[in-house]
Amino acid sequence: MLRVLTYNVRRCLGADGRLAPERVAAVIAACRADVVALQELDVGRARSGGIDQADVIAGHLGMRAHFHPAMRVREELYGDAILTALPSRLVRAEALPGRDGCEPRGALWVAIAAGDTEIQIVTTHLGLDRRERRAQAEALLGPAFLGDPDCRDPVVLLGDFNALPGSRVHRRLAARLPDAQRTRSWTRPTFPARLPLLRIDHVFVSRSIAVREVRTLGGGLARIASDHLPLVADLDLAPALGPRISVPREEPA
Repeated sequence: MLRVLTYNVRRCLGADGRLAPERVAAVIAACRADVVALQELDVGRARSGGIDQADVIAGHLGMRAHFHPAMRVREELYGDAILTALPSRLVRAEALPGRDGCEPRGALWVAIAAGDTEIQIVTTHLGLDRRERRAQAEALLGPAFLGDPDCRDPVVLLGDFNALPGSRVHRRLAARLPDAQRTRSWTRPTFPARLPLLRIDHVFVSRSIAVREVRTLGGGLARIASDHLPLVADLDLAPALGPRISVPREEPA
């Protein structure tokens, strides 16, 4: 079994106005995830004390972080990350199409060795504008990410899509990779954290993956640590469909 988690952490700014990466890490640690996808991380930004939030959270979890800055302001970075303690390698990290005046967005693809199976993990945070989201979804489906021949089963796409179930973007992505909650009698809203009403964070999985369970992490700490709740999925991989590859760790630069 592989446990994956996606979590928009809002630069680790809690509902109480406190910046606390260690609190975000504590929320994540409680579920013992194997792979963690995070959105809205600050790295080297003055507003967050200049720290590398991806690296700090990864350190608390005993994991390694792959970070992609969707936005750069001089030396200050802001973006998404994939964390894991499993052997992993960065495959691709690129910007997604945007519109003038809109926050830049990107996507991050990491290959992870789960046992003797290599799984392709892609995370993203799509925009707030409807037309922008559609263009970004098409880019995810294109040759740089899901359309790449190397992005083969098993595949997990997860993140904050700012798109409700049944929306055009959700339907388009689910046609390529089914929503992990597609067969559930009821689904897990993730936003806003204190009173979750909207399901805009999603986990999409290739058809070779069996979904055991999907749930949100609730409780007092999760409801204050960010404005989203973490979404967790327990997955069974189909080893026969995954390439038998040992993914080497990259050596630090």
